[in-house]
Amino acid sequence: MAKLWSFCKRFYLAILLVFIYLPILMLMIFSFNEGKSMTKWTGFTFDWYEKLFTNPLILESIWVTLSIAVISSLVATVVGTLAAIGINDFKKWKKNMVLNLTQIPMMNADIVTGISLLLFFIFTKIPRGYVTMLISHIVFNIPYVIFSVMPRLKGMDKNLYEAALDMGATPAYAIRKVIVPQLMPGIVSGFIMAFTMSFDDFVISFFSSQGVVSNLSIYIYSMAKVGINPEINALSTIMFLCVITLLIVINVRAERQQAERNGKIPAKTPKTKRAR
Repeated sequence: MAKLWSFCKRFYLAILLVFIYLPILMLMIFSFNEGKSMTKWTGFTFDWYEKLFTNPLILESIWVTLSIAVISSLVATVVGTLAAIGINDFKKWKKNMVLNLTQIPMMNADIVTGISLLLFFIFTKIPRGYVTMLISHIVFNIPYVIFSVMPRLKGMDKNLYEAALDMGATPAYAIRKVIVPQLMPGIVSGFIMAFTMSFDDFVISFFSSQGVVSNLSIYIYSMAKVGINPEINALSTIMFLCVITLLIVINVRAERQQAERNGKIPAKTPKTKRAR
């Protein structure tokens, strides 16, 4: 009976993975198809990837996507890290209240967040475009950074900061040389998570820009409305591989952090020196 139950669980998992990843696999395969058909293989070619990187509209959307993802992730990482350090010093009831409020943007539907940001930009009379899309990405990335850094703060010795001050360090120096190195795994994970969410976002980007500028997700949506183009297959394949790579990095870092907390891997301790 135990063997039958184990077989059923594995079979269910295999069927689930097939339903999820088989369409993506077919998309990746037909991105190398010589013809435009998604049902008939006519030959192997790299022409669609060549056309992809010679299309000025696609190149512009790639630049918008990467620039907004990098800038918003960097800003959100700095703001989110400082916010997490501040939240960690709150009293327990205040900390729980702030963390619960911080979770709302993550649990809220993207369309609600997108419409709310659009109404805010209309109310403040900010012209929609690149800047509004950047602001929107920073706003919804900050909670992910906070919740990536908070576990590192909880596991950190609270006396390190006071010890650095007792040795003559200024508060800014102590945060920069003592606290931040201890939080670096969480900071890096938060940056990668923020970059992934920004790179893959469609709904919030669509409402915050209103078609003035287009990132990759908006461009793919506009191309799909007029029919499936093999360039979309090539572009989607590249995006999927990029996101999968980032998620693998996040999972590897998470496993390493867990191993450090369990004592299986010695944790790296920062070298501190007396401030002058």
